[in-house]
Amino acid sequence: MTSDPTARLRQLGLELPAAPTAIAAYVPACIVPLSPGRVMVFVSGQILMRDGQPVRVGPVPEEVSLEDATDNARACALNVLAQLDAAVGLSNVEQLAQVTVFVRADGDFGGHPAVANGASQLFIDVLGEAGRHARAAIGVASLPFGVPVEVAAVAVARRGD
Repeated sequence: MTSDPTARLRQLGLELPAAPTAIAAYVPACIVPLSPGRVMVFVSGQILMRDGQPVRVGPVPEEVSLEDATDNARACALNVLAQLDAAVGLSNVEQLAQVTVFVRADGDFGGHPAVANGASQLFIDVLGEAGRHARAAIGVASLPFGVPVEVAAVAVARRGD
């Protein structure tokens, strides 16, 4: 498989969506200089919306199946990649350092890591070794608009300012 993330997306039959705009008082991606030519990019939590509406709502697994939540995490990860592409270009990502996956879950649910793997595996599939990351999979009582999954990330990238 090629090392170019855009080519990997094509090989996987995927296309980056347009980077979602902020829906409140924050920026979708915050770029922090590290050293000349290198930056850290903090990507705000990404959820899955279409035409301004959530694609799925409800807690996992009561209203959203484990499989659907995992697919939702993968779609959120595509939004993270779209934000990184808009901020610095996917080919400039040196390392995806940290991923946080929030899962709106029933009190007894313990499958947060399985849901988070939907995002994690996509990052590895698209970014290769640069997509291997530290991760937290966290269960929460609620998320914006009632969505079941939200994914945030931190990356280190090259930037030729």
